[in-house]
Amino acid sequence: MSAVDVSYRVEGQGPALYLVHGIGARKTTWDALIAGLSDRFTCISYDLRGHGGSPMPPTPYSLDDLVDDLEALRAKLGHEKIHVAGHSLGGMIGPAYACAYPERCLSVALLSTAAGRSDEDRAKLRAVGDAMEQNGIAETLATFVSRWFTDAFIEARPDLIEKRLQQVRDTPADVFLSVFWIYATTEMAPWLHQVECPCLVLTGEYDGGCNPRLNRFIHAELPDSRLVILEGLKHALMIEASDRVLPHLRDFLLAASRVWMR
Repeated sequence: MSAVDVSYRVEGQGPALYLVHGIGARKTTWDALIAGLSDRFTCISYDLRGHGGSPMPPTPYSLDDLVDDLEALRAKLGHEKIHVAGHSLGGMIGPAYACAYPERCLSVALLSTAAGRSDEDRAKLRAVGDAMEQNGIAETLATFVSRWFTDAFIEARPDLIEKRLQQVRDTPADVFLSVFWIYATTEMAPWLHQVECPCLVLTGEYDGGCNPRLNRFIHAELPDSRLVILEGLKHALMIEASDRVLPHLRDFLLAASRVWMR
């Protein structure tokens, strides 16, 4: 399948930073972080194929397809070298891009993603995917809420949670399921050691599907990485706690940029 011409925004100035959202999300996921990064980085946020304003080619999609879309956008915008930050599924697209295009990649931030899953981990994901296929995605939304957000945030910000759920509802079911299965079946363990650029590995203490155990594994496999576990948080870090993610991401990107500019 050929690359698609994704919907994107460009904000800020400095080294190029491509921001890759997760399953059923949108480029607006990154708004709060962009506000804290655009003074030093050209921030490119975009909708994955089938999401938001991007074209919707026939499913199923593959991880390679999503990597190809990122490379096509980089080529279109003409950035010679780029930083990539991805959340959840985006945290798999980033390192896969770095393996496919090492000469283009300055750094990768892997936020709330997974590798080194156990048989039990994989079985839980299969059960979620099977349930969505059998019962519909809408019937699984309550499960996602409890996995993505802390109880305190659920009580305090129902408006933001509803906004996130509406993104899921607005994503065509075949697209949502296709990218879910990419996330559920991708195992980065065999090739993480090939990612030679600096990496940030960051997750929440209580992120069930992308937990600290899996992120410590990622950190150990990568040749050059720093690990951050944010206490008391679950999966939706950019919605619930962008203020806590930003300092770690900004410091990492600035350090990686300094190394590149030497």
